[in-house]
Amino acid sequence: QVELVESGGGLVQAGDSLRLSCVASTRSSSPYVMGWFRQAPGKERELVAAVSWSGARTYYADSVKDRFTISRHNTKNTMYLQMNSLKPEDTAVYYCAANWGATLAGANYYYWGQGTQVTVSS
Repeated sequence: QVELVESGGGLVQAGDSLRLSCVASTRSSSPYVMGWFRQAPGKERELVAAVSWSGARTYYADSVKDRFTISRHNTKNTMYLQMNSLKPEDTAVYYCAANWGATLAGANYYYWGQGTQVTVSS
């Protein structure tokens, strides 16, 4: 069982930056990957970025490469998503997710946070 709580969403203007945080709580010592998904109104949920247990491997969707940076600090059980040069099309509810194992993309993430709204105005 992994419990996830996101924070850091808000309303910003295009070109601004925002950092999302996700705190994970688990009693297991097994490694798990973590990721950020987003879902805009009328669109399917998409994987934005993911990071391995050690933080050495990362995945980014093409739409956010070179703008977003994912990181995690296991001593703090926290994952971050630094979002720079935000665009109106980044507007969505952002969800933190976790999954046992090592697959970053293409896996069915099992644990989810409640989501945090990010709105980018033009």
